[in-house]
Amino acid sequence: MTTAPFTTVAVEPFGDSAVMVTVPHPDQAVRRSAIVAFRDRFLAHRPHGVLDVVSGLESLLVEFDPLRTAPEQVEYAARLLARLPDDRSERPRTVREFAVPVVFDEETGPDLAAVAEEVGLDPDELVEAIAKSTFTIALLGAAMAPMMDGLGLPRPVRRRAEPRTDVAPGALMIAGDNAIIQPFPGPTGWRVVGRTPHTVVDISRPDPVSFGTGDIVRFVPVTRDEAAALDAGFLLPVGVSP
Repeated sequence: MTTAPFTTVAVEPFGDSAVMVTVPHPDQAVRRSAIVAFRDRFLAHRPHGVLDVVSGLESLLVEFDPLRTAPEQVEYAARLLARLPDDRSERPRTVREFAVPVVFDEETGPDLAAVAEEVGLDPDELVEAIAKSTFTIALLGAAMAPMMDGLGLPRPVRRRAEPRTDVAPGALMIAGDNAIIQPFPGPTGWRVVGRTPHTVVDISRPDPVSFGTGDIVRFVPVTRDEAAALDAGFLLPVGVSP
């Protein structure tokens, strides 16, 4: 038996029906990996009255029904779960790898040139830097969008001052040191730099996503013609056939 990477969590009230859980640690990488592990444990032992959990890169928002439980009980459960010893049921899932083709041009990546200028690169160098980066899925965000760590640029990327109102599905977006793929049409303040022809979320499938936290993602630049020739469908891990 080994102890979990978190033995202490911070739990703070968040309104009348939620608490925010974080892992106090000076190392950002430890905070992020620990909160993912804690989320898996918390969901496996969901306390009475908990309605939902919302993942952040370094936090977990726990929403509960105040008619069924109290914030003190949720806090106690969270602190108790953090101190439980590890067991086989909580061993990390198998890490899968994804090679995601992306078209990088002015139409698919309307923010590509501006981001390149911001970080001191030309657009081709920016595409090369993204392609050389190894991303790890840190969490599944809104609509199961894969949010990833690992963007290797000279400096963090700022978000747009004025969000876009309708970004296409498959858009590859970056902000800070992170990347995310847009599953469905919608607004965003992230910087849009390209687009994959793959579908990353399909709610008609029994398993609407094939990726999960901890999986590895690499982006492969392709031309429009190459993307069209792929006949790309639902995104699957490397080595898995449709």
